[in-house]
Amino acid sequence: MKILAGNSNRPLAEAIAAYLELPLVKADIRRFSDHEIFVEVAENVRGEDVFVIQSTSYPANDHVMELLIIIDALKRASARRITAVIPYFGYARQDRKPGPRTPISAKLVANLITVAGADRVLTMDLHAGQIQGFFDIPTDNLFAAPVLCADIKERYDVDKLVVVSPDVGGVVRARAHAKRLGDGGVPLAIIDKRREKANVSEVMNIIGDVKGKSCILVDDIVDTAGTLCNAAGALMDAGATAVSAYVAHGVLSGKALERIENSALKELVITDSIKATEATKACTKIRHITIAPLLGEAMSRISNESSVSVLFH
Repeated sequence: MKILAGNSNRPLAEAIAAYLELPLVKADIRRFSDHEIFVEVAENVRGEDVFVIQSTSYPANDHVMELLIIIDALKRASARRITAVIPYFGYARQDRKPGPRTPISAKLVANLITVAGADRVLTMDLHAGQIQGFFDIPTDNLFAAPVLCADIKERYDVDKLVVVSPDVGGVVRARAHAKRLGDGGVPLAIIDKRREKANVSEVMNIIGDVKGKSCILVDDIVDTAGTLCNAAGALMDAGATAVSAYVAHGVLSGKALERIENSALKELVITDSIKATEATKACTKIRHITIAPLLGEAMSRISNESSVSVLFH
């Protein structure tokens, strides 16, 4: 088993390598003067089980292309099996045709990864579970829920909690978190919102009782943070004592950090699936928790041909 890291999230790759007590494969991944990507693997990988760690986060196109070229280099170096470990799969939100003459980019990227030579994919909290079906190779979709719920249990009195889905589409995810937080689960609330246009949300109604409770908003991606901040304000107006958010992927684009700092959110907890910028680290309301042990254990189990699903029982 060998681990090779792209440039998208070196700190996470190094943490996974430390968990598995393995060194990262030496590789030269750089740009030519015209920004074409060059990859040279500096170690023998013939007949090896190689895991390539690369999130397709900002700049998404560069990181996707880097992943494809690394896979091609390993394929031509006769690696026995190549697993693309994509903690954050960036094109997952374009998973259907919302209107005429629009692409299904998630399927296109899945095809590119397959054609490049990947033998399997390991990812986490896909925006839509059916994206697993876009790949014609085995795909494992991990969940950050065990890591996030362990942190919630450590810091909150679960008897006074309500888990909140920020929209109707996230109810299944929120319910799964609620079930993990107690023997009988904790109460669930739903925010019914109407989105007038992309990246602009308007809170309409809260389904469920949140008065006098600490609320935990649960989502898979926080991008511009408009939805979460509006939801936090609406929950506080409805009588919640405090509102925190637990999100798997912190994309945090545009004015997200400014919104979070000025919002009613007590804190936003995100995983390190996407490398944190200096501005994100400086935000007083954002806290990071690592998924390195989760990914490392899944990679070890894949390499040993043992069950991955037991991690989520």
